[in-house]
Formats: sequence, structure tokens, C-alpha cells
Amino acid sequence: MPSPQSLGGNTARTRSGRWKMIGVLLMCAAPVIASYFTYYVIRPDGRTAFGELVEQRPMPPIVARTLDGREVPLTSLRHQWLLVSASASACAERCQTNLYLQRQLRESVGREKDRVDWVWLVTDEGAVPDTLRPALANATVLRVDPAALQKWVEPAAGHALEDHLYVIDPMGNWMMRFPPALDAKSAARAKRDLERLLRASSSWDQAGRPVQD
Repeated sequence: MPSPQSLGGNTARTRSGRWKMIGVLLMCAAPVIASYFTYYVIRPDGRTAFGELVEQRPMPPIVARTLDGREVPLTSLRHQWLLVSASASACAERCQTNLYLQRQLRESVGREKDRVDWVWLVTDEGAVPDTLRPALANATVLRVDPAALQKWVEPAAGHALEDHLYVIDPMGNWMMRFPPALDAKSAARAKRDLERLLRASSSWDQAGRPVQD
């Protein structure tokens, strides 16, 4: 049987190894933590956020589907900033306005737009209108289960899921919700929020997603 001394040595080595692992994790997370501290706490320009900052909620392991039926893990959208809207496939006026604003907001950040994807999550099995499809050429469109989706992003009290645009960080965390009934005028304020997020994360976030083997 091992001696008490050897057991004590193993325990000490295990504890030391754990602290080293924690240290490595903290070093890797430091740029992310710093960028969020800059945005949430310091905010050098002194302005308050237009969008509502929410408690970060990680992207769930939902299996979504493309419009042609191919299964796609929702988590495959990580490693980019995401501007997300969600609605039924019929895409009524509010949905169409949100899709237009998503595209415009992405374009408005200029050379940083390659760090941002705009995503429409369709919450039913209906057909997307043919008249809408050409405008979605640069969008990511996926069908998702609405019950599973609302465990991740949710509307403000008294509002529906399709009333908002949602901001997802490159780690897959839902972290901001823009006010309902966003229009072209108020989108200028949403743009400032998006620019600040991109600026605060520029030290660790790069355009595009890692190449999968």
C-alpha cells in the first residue's frame, strides 16, 4: 500500500496542477474579460447603451435546418458577431423591417462588417415567400424549434420574439436586445452600440470562422 507521505505528495501535485490549469484558462480569457469590462464598465465615450444589456446566456446545442432541409448545429454560428431576428416564415411587416435593418446595420460598420453576420431564425415549417428570397442572399436563414429558441433569447415583457433584434457575441452568448419597433432613425443609435462592441473586442475577435478539418 502507498505510504501516507506519497499520498500527500500526490494530493499536492494534483492541487498544483489544478491551479496551473486555472491560470492558463484565465490568461486565455483575459482579452475577452477586458473587452467586456471596457464596454460594460468604462465606456470611454460616456454614453449609455441604446440596446438593453442582458445577462449573458450561452448558445444552446439546438439542431437547426436550412430552408432546403439540411441539419446545421446552431453552435456552428459562433466565432462571429451575430445580428439575429426571429419570426414565422410568412415574415409580416415587422419581420421585413428587421431583416432590412439587419442588412443595413451590417453594411454601416464598413470594413468591420466581415466580423458580423445577420441571421434570420424561422420559427415554423411554412414556406418563405419567393419575393423575399433574393433579399436574403447574404443572410443566414435557419429553421429552429421556437420553444428551444426562447430558452436562449427572449423578448422584453409584453413583447413578442419577433419585435426585437438580438446581438450575440462571438462566443455564442446572447448579450444585448435592441428595443422593439426599431426603425431607420433609431437604428443609428443601434449602430453606435454595434461599433462600440466591435471596437472593444478588436484585440481578440477576428473576421471569419476557424477552418474545420
